[in-house]
Amino acid sequence: MTLRGRLTTAFLVVVLGPVLLGSIFVAITVATVSRDRTAERLDHAATTVRIGIAAACRQLQAAADAVAVVPEKERSAVANQLITRGLATDIRISRAGPVVARPIGVASEYGGWQDCSSPAGGPAAAIAARAVSGATVITAAQTVDDAFLARLAAASRSEVARTETAAPRGAHRVLSAEPGAPLALTLTVPPTRPTFLYAALPAVVLLVALAAVLVARWLAHSTTRPLGELAWAADRVADGELDTRVPIPHPDELGRLAANFNRMTRELQAYVQALTASRDQLRGHLAILGETLSSTHDLHRILQVILRTALVATNARAGLVLLIDRSTGQLVAQCGVGLAGQWDVPDSELPKRRLPVGEGVLGAVAESGEPRRGQGELASDEPPCLTYVAVPICAPGVTEEPGDPAPFPDTLGVLALYDRVGGDPFDDSDLHTLRTFAGQAGVAVHNVRLHEEAQRLSMTDPLTGLWNYRYLRESLRREVERASRFGRMLSVLALDLDHFKDVNDTYGHAAGDAVLGEFARRIRVGLREVDVAFRQGGEEFVVLLPETDAYGGVIVAERLGAAVRARPVTVDGVQIPISVSVGVAVYPEHGENSPQVLAAADRALYAAKNAGRDTYRLAESADVTKSGVSPGVDEGDFDPTTAVPSVPRPPQHRRGR
Repeated sequence: MTLRGRLTTAFLVVVLGPVLLGSIFVAITVATVSRDRTAERLDHAATTVRIGIAAACRQLQAAADAVAVVPEKERSAVANQLITRGLATDIRISRAGPVVARPIGVASEYGGWQDCSSPAGGPAAAIAARAVSGATVITAAQTVDDAFLARLAAASRSEVARTETAAPRGAHRVLSAEPGAPLALTLTVPPTRPTFLYAALPAVVLLVALAAVLVARWLAHSTTRPLGELAWAADRVADGELDTRVPIPHPDELGRLAANFNRMTRELQAYVQALTASRDQLRGHLAILGETLSSTHDLHRILQVILRTALVATNARAGLVLLIDRSTGQLVAQCGVGLAGQWDVPDSELPKRRLPVGEGVLGAVAESGEPRRGQGELASDEPPCLTYVAVPICAPGVTEEPGDPAPFPDTLGVLALYDRVGGDPFDDSDLHTLRTFAGQAGVAVHNVRLHEEAQRLSMTDPLTGLWNYRYLRESLRREVERASRFGRMLSVLALDLDHFKDVNDTYGHAAGDAVLGEFARRIRVGLREVDVAFRQGGEEFVVLLPETDAYGGVIVAERLGAAVRARPVTVDGVQIPISVSVGVAVYPEHGENSPQVLAAADRALYAAKNAGRDTYRLAESADVTKSGVSPGVDEGDFDPTTAVPSVPRPPQHRRGR
């Protein structure tokens, strides 16, 4: 076979081989992607359906709890209202015996109801949640009908059917009944089949093959002709004819071809290897950075990953991240790598290193919001270095209209790098790279602070600034567990402003809000740092007194009552007298768990109100029930002369007040 034939064959093999392999790989990849997309859709649908069922269960539990907390004679009316509002399709009020009330919409039998917290399995006509109030059981149910399944299907973008009746077509997934999601369902999504792509691949391969044959013939002809002439000249030189000239129209290209190409190949290979290693290393750091940003709200960890990734991307020896403390107007070091001099300390000691905003290079960057790079211009209290580059960390800006420039973002801190490996100064490319990482740091800081603020707002009452009822339940459970574990006592105070409705009716709701805010302030002033105050709702408040016995709880109740009644609340020049009734309960004397202790404090509060208000009462141990559920309290059941037992003063667990 001639050289031309070999070149043609080699070119066809080199070109068509990867094309065929690539087409097979594309076909396999498309099929795999199609399966993965179908699986992702099923995963999304399953998650959405579980969330939807869990939300329905929480709504039913809330409806049952809402009926349970009202007086018994009002429960049927409340149940009817909840059904009318669509919070449940069926609410049943029963005792240990027969049904005592059946609101609108109650089915004739209980069969086929699945409890949200402990499903029994089998066909489910409805899902239900229960609440217990004394001897009364309130059951709220949601019918599992076609409309309910249609809502789940619309939310999950899939076909949803009961498992026992499902006839799945295509990709499907079976969800079993479990606590919180008590329905056994089958989800079905249609598979994705890229038919057009499978038809187009053979046509593309044929076109590429035809083009490859034509190009191979042209390439072989254009390549072998000068090579033949070069071979003829080489034969002449081998025969000793050193003055032979190569009859090639462009001898300069052929004369330098081998040496230059070989040298270029060697240099290019070394460069590509180094570039590939650097790219793989940077890709790994970026993967760690992305995973960190998406999986944690630990600001120190996020900033440390961003700093180390920036060091790798720019070949810097050292780096530092500082954030602005708005209260002091100073830059506070958060994390650093490779720092020298007085800055060479662990990350736990770095926050002690502070720089004023506006002073030195880092302070100027923080004040102006403009990046800087240079050599030997740092102040004496900044990290020592030969070269540096520093950029501001800014909160993400918002553009009002398309095409308008973004507003100047708020500066949050500074990201600085020092001394490149090899001693070269930082260039514009390094500055651009560092600004990219500073932007990621700004988004991370902004998101973490938004997350912390959202957490704070979700746990606090916006009117009084106290913790809300949601946080009360968790805190009370945690404090009871701690008291039980260490053998301590815990006092719980239930407080209620007296005649608060009269304040709203007489002076208006704005004055009532002002009274609640002042009352909350006086509570905070009268407590220790370890004590926690909550607004339970309306004019009702709760105070937790860790490691405090009954005597200490009574002392705090007396002090809070005196602080409230001592000075009227002034609103718009009008003095509004206020007083508070307090119920005191102690764990473990008045309850075995957090609901029992809180219920005992509530009963003591009712006793204080029946005793004439503006006083306190201590719960009685006899009021604690074994079930942990407080029986209904009627204000006429209390005898003010016996509501307050004598207050024991044991020596253990007493706190000075």
